[in-house]
Amino acid sequence: MAVRLDHRQYTVRRKVLQLLGATFHVYDPEGNVVFYSKMKAFKLKEDIRLYTGEDMQEELLTIKARQILDISATYDVTDATNGERVGALQRRGLKSIIKDEWLILDVNDNQIGTIKEDNMLLALVRRFMINLIPQTYNVHIGERLVATMKQNLNPFVTKITIDFSPDTEGLLDKRLGIAAAILMCAIEGKQS
Repeated sequence: MAVRLDHRQYTVRRKVLQLLGATFHVYDPEGNVVFYSKMKAFKLKEDIRLYTGEDMQEELLTIKARQILDISATYDVTDATNGERVGALQRRGLKSIIKDEWLILDVNDNQIGTIKEDNMLLALVRRFMINLIPQTYNVHIGERLVATMKQNLNPFVTKITIDFSPDTEGLLDKRLGIAAAILMCAIEGKQS
């Protein structure tokens, strides 16, 4: 898995016009698929599994909700190759209604960082007027900016580019960052 995590930038792509479930492709900067996921439809509890490719032979990462239908859902991220818990991502319930906000938790559920939508005014416009304005998220570990996530403007394909370039000290485990981008794509449209 280490080779798949060597890049500074990734693009997560989700097809929107799909009848049941969802598929996610995670690409490296050269356009190679480094992770793939096919989410089943009609699940009450999110359980996203990332594989090496579309054949789904080798599982690499799991993202699993702790509870069913929770506005402040917490998603555990686990390295499927060794069973190691990487950390967790927790949606900030009511705060996320106006402006998306997530907490980044370590393996002991201590908060180590945040993921926040960048602009309150644009967030309000997106929520209450038109959902065609792309979202941008800033990812912080403590007070340090470690990554940015930018959504594209395409109503048929949801794409989020995650850039780890600001993280020169390796403060954020890229597995958590990629899991967060997948979750952003997965919940897109459910909140508006």
